[in-house]
Amino acid sequence: MPKSRTPDRIWLASQSPRRQELLKQIGIAFDTLLPADAAEAHALEELEAVLGREAPATYVQRVTALKAEAALARMKARGLEPRPVLCADTTVALGRDILSKPESDAHAVEMLSRLAGGTHRVLTAVCVVTPRKRAAALSVSSVTIAPMTPAQIRAYVASGEPRGKAGAYAIQGRMAAWVAKITGSHSGIMGLPLHETAALLRDFRLAAPNFETPA
Repeated sequence: MPKSRTPDRIWLASQSPRRQELLKQIGIAFDTLLPADAAEAHALEELEAVLGREAPATYVQRVTALKAEAALARMKARGLEPRPVLCADTTVALGRDILSKPESDAHAVEMLSRLAGGTHRVLTAVCVVTPRKRAAALSVSSVTIAPMTPAQIRAYVASGEPRGKAGAYAIQGRMAAWVAKITGSHSGIMGLPLHETAALLRDFRLAAPNFETPA
C-alpha cells in the first residue's frame, strides 16, 4: 500500500481560531502569517470597505483576493519561506445588504433584529496564492434564524459572542440554538468551506492525506 504523502506547510493569513481548527480538521499543516503591527492591521481593515452598492459576492471575493495579495507581499518582505498563502473572508448578506462586523453592541442588536425570523446568505471566499499562481473559490450558504424576542437578542449580545463576527453571530456558539435551518456548507458558515478549500489545495498539490486518492 502506498504511503500517504505528508502535506507541505502553508501560510494561513488569518488569526481566526475557527479557520485554524478547520484546517487542522482536514490535516493541513500551516503557520499563521499575520500583520506585524497596528499599521499593517489597520491597512487590512481598510480593505474591507464596501464600494458603493457592491454585490455581496463581488465584495467578499474582492476583499479576499486583496488580503491574499497583501499577505503574499508580507511573506516576501519578511524573507519568509516561500509557501502558498491561504486567505478567506466571510460576509453575511440580507438581500443585497452586506452585514459586516458590528461596530457596537447596539449595532449588533440592530443586525440580529433584522436576521431573526428570516433567511439570509453567508458567503465565504477562499483564495490560495503563490508568486506565480492564484486560485479562488466561493461558498454560498443560506441560514434561517428562528424568531427571537428583543430580550433574547439583547441577552445574546450581552454574552459578547457577536463581537468581531460578520452578521453579529457565530453559528458554532450559542446562536446555534436559534439556527432553524442551513443549506450549504456548515464549515463555510463558520468561516472556511472545507470542500472548496481542499479542492484548491489539491490544485497546489497540497491535499491532506485523508483526501488523497490511492495510486
